Amino acid sequence: MRRFPRSDPRSVTRWAARQFAPSLVAAWGLAGGAGALSAQESECGDRASLGVRVVDDDGTASVANAVVVVRWTETERARRPVREVVGSDGRLVLCAPRDATRATLWSEYGNFSSEEAIVVVVAGMSHDVTLMLRSGRVRTGRLMGQVHDAITDDPVVAATVSVPDRLRVAETDRQGRFVLSGVPVGMQELNVRHIGYAPLSYVLEVSPGLTTDVEIGMVPAPVEMEPIVATVTRSRRLEVKGFYERRHWSELVGTGTFYTADDIDRRRPVEISHMIADESGIRLQCNARRTDCRLVNTRLSSGVTGACSLTFYVDGLPTRGIALDDVVRPSEIAGIEIYKGLASGPAEFPPSRCGLVAVWTK
Repeated sequence: MRRFPRSDPRSVTRWAARQFAPSLVAAWGLAGGAGALSAQESECGDRASLGVRVVDDDGTASVANAVVVVRWTETERARRPVREVVGSDGRLVLCAPRDATRATLWSEYGNFSSEEAIVVVVAGMSHDVTLMLRSGRVRTGRLMGQVHDAITDDPVVAATVSVPDRLRVAETDRQGRFVLSGVPVGMQELNVRHIGYAPLSYVLEVSPGLTTDVEIGMVPAPVEMEPIVATVTRSRRLEVKGFYERRHWSELVGTGTFYTADDIDRRRPVEISHMIADESGIRLQCNARRTDCRLVNTRLSSGVTGACSLTFYVDGLPTRGIALDDVVRPSEIAGIEIYKGLASGPAEFPPSRCGLVAVWTK
């Protein structure tokens, strides 16, 4: 049985990981916080609070430094997920936004993750949530995708998406998006239904612990043509780093630009800085001999010099004055995230007024 590190006040390490492994148990209840949680929960005032504890697979010991991911849902819209690290005692207190009505949360530690817990939050009340990490072999995966009209390319809203022998059925949102968690690994038949469209059944492979992206084009019932389905299994490394999660939210609110290894292969840039410089508002600024080049944000100014240089991270670490092209080659890159301003940057990185570029290697 896998043993997770026990709570140790001398050992506090902050990190973030993303690995989907849904075969775990989460339990929660309504109660006042106990012991050390009470004083912290009182800081939430009249807002709801979550007292989260992360435990190992037998539920007897707290897991220090695990990551808790929480998505607050309001009446009208869903907030971007927040990632926090529990303390050396395996505990964390979160104050809910005033307009939040529900919280969806899970815990992560390395390649392990708890199942999602959904809590209906009540203002002024504390909610205890215990997330259990199990180390058993992952036997499920996740399907995430979008359903659109194959002719007009408009999203198909309220389509039902399911696989056989599952009680839970996903329904597409206003963007036509859906998520099906806990799908058994192996070949599965995906069924999509919506009034006015020809029903669709498509066989695809679900990989253990990974998310498979699915793009579905549904055909209006009177039209004689085949449905359109495209599937892509996500990179495990990018999944762990939260790349796809940030890309999903960026597509909804327009905060950044994302490229995968396939995008880079299609463009075939000599240097990766050339591809980044093709983005609107970004320019490659070089000296007369072109021995020193840097990427700058042309929409912003940085004081006397006028040039506002982008900040670069490779696998989560800042390059600190080293040219990006000297650190990584295009063929070594699994994914790129480009953010062009302070407001658009993700919470996983320090704020950067001129914008930032996050590069993830294969």
